Amino acid sequence: MAVHWRRVSRTVIKTYGQFLRGLVCAALLGAAIPAAAVGMSTCTGRFLNPITDICWSCILPISLGGQRMADLGGQEDIGNPGSPICSCGVNPTVGLSIGFWEPARHVEVVRRPFCLVSLGGVDLNPGIAAPEAGRHTDASGEQNSFYQAHFYVNPALYWLQVIADFPCLERAGFDLAYMTEVDPLWNDDELTLILNPEAALFANPVAIAACAADCVAATASFGRAELFWCAGCQGGMYPLDGHVSNHLGGVRTAELLSQRLTAKMHRELLAWGRHGAAGLCGPYFLPVMDKVAYKSQLTYPIAATGKEAGRCCRPFGRSTVLWGAGKEYPVKGEDFAFMLFRKGNCCVGY
Repeated sequence: MAVHWRRVSRTVIKTYGQFLRGLVCAALLGAAIPAAAVGMSTCTGRFLNPITDICWSCILPISLGGQRMADLGGQEDIGNPGSPICSCGVNPTVGLSIGFWEPARHVEVVRRPFCLVSLGGVDLNPGIAAPEAGRHTDASGEQNSFYQAHFYVNPALYWLQVIADFPCLERAGFDLAYMTEVDPLWNDDELTLILNPEAALFANPVAIAACAADCVAATASFGRAELFWCAGCQGGMYPLDGHVSNHLGGVRTAELLSQRLTAKMHRELLAWGRHGAAGLCGPYFLPVMDKVAYKSQLTYPIAATGKEAGRCCRPFGRSTVLWGAGKEYPVKGEDFAFMLFRKGNCCVGY
């Protein structure tokens, strides 16, 4: 792998130029926003700076077979295929088994519908009625909340051209792939059962109590893949929508919704698996998200690039008590965005 850092600035300028053209289109759309939208929560944001807002050590460790070849700060990892030699294809091509964590997806959780905080606070409201985020207290005195969310395809290593001649990277550009504002299942607990009918099986005290064990596991290392209905210390993965009971802070809620939206993308076959022996020869269907294949890093409103114990990204489900402190503040700091690092295994040479 050859690293060409001089290409970074030129590529960033080019990419941001494309963003600016998008902003012009957004301004034209903004003229058509109905008057009813006035008075909603403000739409603010900041462009993701790939140099300063992404914790690049999260791509580590890099492994060859089951052996770690590169690491910095003791980054966390899951298991890799044991043999360094692999083969793929009908007429097998022999290669080397490589494993790494690719910054491939971006999720943002917002209060105002159609507000793209990761693109500088662009309001793309085309006049479609969509629920605005809010918090409310139910009859028992428990505070609940609702947020909209957006899912971006963002294979930063590829479009920045930082690593050249590496066939394992996802070859795609930056793209806004999914907006929950146009998804009727995102704001309705009953409709979303179409996607996750198994949620009824886990709506009981025993299944909910098991999530405590998942929280402990995620805080120590990675969560338990077999407890797929749990989101670690953030609570339950179901329902796969924007309603959150027991709201305990914006960072915790946003972390939960980023997991739910990613799980929703897997269920709709819009996100595939790329890790393990099954991923050596290419992506594969994974309708039930394997949560141990993701690590996340907060990029907005405050980029969590400060290292704790040598790490600035965390497995899905890890407690937000320590790293989330001070990351939420009034008005401009109540929307959130996360970079998702996806585990990938690849047979280099195939």
